[in-house]
Amino acid sequence: MNQNLTHHVRSSFIEEFRTQPLMVWAPGRINILGEHTDYNMGFVLPAAIDRGIVVAIQKSETEKCTLVAADVKESVSFKLSRRRSEFAKGWQGYFMGILENLYMSGVKIAPFNLLFSGDIPSGAGLSSSAAIANAFIFGLNALFGLELSKIEMVRISHSAEQDYVGVQCGIMDQFASMFGKENHVIFLDCRSLKSELIPLNQHEYGWLLINTGVKHNLAASAYNQRRKSCEAVASELGVDSLREVTRVELEQNRTLIPGKDFQKALFVLEENERVRQAVEAIRNSDFESLGRLIYESHEGLQLQYEVSCEELDFLVEITRDQDCVLGSRMMGGGFGGCTINLVKKDDCDSFLKTASNDYQKRFGKAFSSFFVAPEGGCRLIPESFDDQ
Repeated sequence: MNQNLTHHVRSSFIEEFRTQPLMVWAPGRINILGEHTDYNMGFVLPAAIDRGIVVAIQKSETEKCTLVAADVKESVSFKLSRRRSEFAKGWQGYFMGILENLYMSGVKIAPFNLLFSGDIPSGAGLSSSAAIANAFIFGLNALFGLELSKIEMVRISHSAEQDYVGVQCGIMDQFASMFGKENHVIFLDCRSLKSELIPLNQHEYGWLLINTGVKHNLAASAYNQRRKSCEAVASELGVDSLREVTRVELEQNRTLIPGKDFQKALFVLEENERVRQAVEAIRNSDFESLGRLIYESHEGLQLQYEVSCEELDFLVEITRDQDCVLGSRMMGGGFGGCTINLVKKDDCDSFLKTASNDYQKRFGKAFSSFFVAPEGGCRLIPESFDDQ
C-alpha cells in the first residue's frame, strides 16, 4: 500500500469536505495463469498486488452525495432517491451500479461524500475497476454497518461491472482484490468459488509488468464476443459452461462447432489444465516449469483466443532469448494493457534498456514498466498509517 497515496487522499478529502473520512484500501491484481477462464467457470491463479485504489468516505451533512475522482479532477453530485442513468458510463458507472444493487435489495443508506485515487495505470489490465468497486462497497459496509460478508461484497461488485457497466467479466478480479494475502497467490475455482491460498516463495524471482500503453475498452471491444463464442459451444454440447466439457468430448463434436469457436473453447480447456500444473509448480518452487506454462498461455491467447495485439506479441517475443526472463504473456482481457513477466529481479536492467529501445523503434512510443508483489486484500486503513 502506498503511504503517499493514502496521505494525499485523506488530506484531499478533508480539504474538500471539512471532515475526517473513513479510509479503504483495495488492491489491483495480477493473474499468473487462467485468462478468460473465469467466466467459463474454470480455474484461475491471481494475486492481489501492492498497487490499488484508496477511497475516503464519510456521511454527508446535505441531502446529496458527492463523488470525486481525484486523478481526473472530476466530480458528480446526486440524490440517492433517484436512479441516475446519465452516470452509467465511465468511472461513475461502478458506483452507480453498486448503489442500484443495494437499492434493489432493499438496503438503505444515507447520503455520503467520497473521494478516491489510485496508483494503478489506467487500461493496464490490473483491474482498477474491480478495485474501485470493492473499495466502495467495503466503505459503505463499514460506514453504514451493513454487515455484508466479503463474498457478498464481491458479488455486488461483480454485478455492478457486469450488469450495470456492461462488461461480461467473470468474478476473478473482484475476488482476488477482496481476498488477497501478502506473498500468496489464490487458486480459485470460479464455479464453486472455493479457493486456496498458495504460498509464493519466489526468493530471487519477481513479477515485472510492462505496459504497452495501448488502452482497451473491454465493454466496447471483442471481449464480450469471446464470451458469447464460449457460451455458444457450451450450448451446442448441452451444458451450462465449458467447465463441464472434457477435451475428448470437444474433439468428438468438432464438426458441429465453427472453427474459430472450437479453438476458443479448446484454449479454455487447455488453460484450465495449465492453471492446475502451475499450482503444482509453485508448490514445488519449480519456476522454470511455471515460466514455460506462462509462455504457452500467451501462445494460446494470441493464436487460439485471438485477444492479443501487435505490441503485446512483440514484448513477449523479445523476452525469449533473455536469461533473466522465465516466462512472459499478455495479461487481462486483451487488446492492450500489460505483459506479465516472471523474471530474476537482479538481472533485468540491461534487458529493460534493450527492450525499451526496441519498442521505441518499432512503435514510436515508450512503454512503462514496474515490479509488483502479492499484497493483502481489501481493508480499512487505520488513521495511524499516514504517520508510519
